[in-house]
Amino acid sequence: MKILIINTGSSSIKYQVFSMPQESVLCKGIVDRIGIAGTVFRHEKIGNEKIEIRVDVQNHAIGLEMILDILVSPEQGVVHRLEEIKAVGHRVVHGGERFKESAVIGQETIQAIRDCFELAPAHNPANLAGIEACQDSMPGIPQVAVFDTAFHQTMGPEHFLYALPMEAYEKYKIRRYGFHGTSHDYVSHEAARLLDKPYEDCRIISAHLGNGASITAICGGKVEDTSMGLTPLEGLVMGTRCGDVDPAIVTYLMDRMGLDTDGINDYLNKKSGLLGISGISADMRDLVTAAEGGSEEARMAIEIYILRVKGYIGNYIAKMNGCDCLVFTAGVGENRFEIREKICEEMDWLGISIDRDKNRVQGEMADITGPNSRIKVMVIPTDEERMIARDTYRLSGSI
Repeated sequence: MKILIINTGSSSIKYQVFSMPQESVLCKGIVDRIGIAGTVFRHEKIGNEKIEIRVDVQNHAIGLEMILDILVSPEQGVVHRLEEIKAVGHRVVHGGERFKESAVIGQETIQAIRDCFELAPAHNPANLAGIEACQDSMPGIPQVAVFDTAFHQTMGPEHFLYALPMEAYEKYKIRRYGFHGTSHDYVSHEAARLLDKPYEDCRIISAHLGNGASITAICGGKVEDTSMGLTPLEGLVMGTRCGDVDPAIVTYLMDRMGLDTDGINDYLNKKSGLLGISGISADMRDLVTAAEGGSEEARMAIEIYILRVKGYIGNYIAKMNGCDCLVFTAGVGENRFEIREKICEEMDWLGISIDRDKNRVQGEMADITGPNSRIKVMVIPTDEERMIARDTYRLSGSI
């Protein structure tokens, strides 16, 4: 059974076609830097050489069209017709409290995803665009939504509630939801396997560092705390998102700049973060290059990014009364060894140090723990698509 997995991020679309239940990958690829100059479309049919196409892609809909076209191409495709794909699994960022696990997509599911647009404005619209594009191109083929928020539903109220009047939660469901759940789920279980310890006995900090970034503390098999909140805007400095700010800044800027709610959402979600600080780019790769070339703005953006990550790691070590393993994953976490090194610098008092030679890896699993480190430090490439494929196969069989 062939299953297509679509993982739509804020500036990328990753995809894979799996043969299930063997979990063998037939092809995979990514449309990267969507809406950013220098879009790259990489595709690999397993057994063939990788191909790379450079063409500016302005939005996710165009990127999805390119993916569906290549899946049926004579040279690089893995099916003759899209109808050969028997199910499609989609990463969906926000499911609110309604979804504690993955769900078959119907009209009610689509409406629930739409209802969360305001909570995940950079993601849920793109996720739904992917679903609707696949429904249009592949009518009648079962679609499954796998929610980022579902993994974090094990958090207790002492961690997910904000210090607001209780009506904010009871009437409006304002709470911390957490995101990147599929990624945190995958790498934390992999970390437990590599530690050779039962998952329920582990204290793990998972650092998903990409264009969107979050950190999650997993203790006793449950999420203890996570950096993103009601929306993916809270927490770390990200590519274009501000992360933690004084909430009074919002109304202050609205007054001074004459912004309405759409304007301030756009300002905080799309014009802030690394892009806002540097004025150069939302992409860490560009900023590292610029900083090496002497850009003080790029250097400052990177430094602020690193300090925010360090702060959350220390926070979570305190909350869990220790840590067995710190995991780096996602685009920056897996590939930028210099960022990992800077994050782990001067953390030895907390029991964290890395081996600089072992750390010089990109995109592969590695134990980069230093000889005197009390906490294991690992690079574990995330595999959200495999996790999504498992749920899609399980749920599509019940239709």
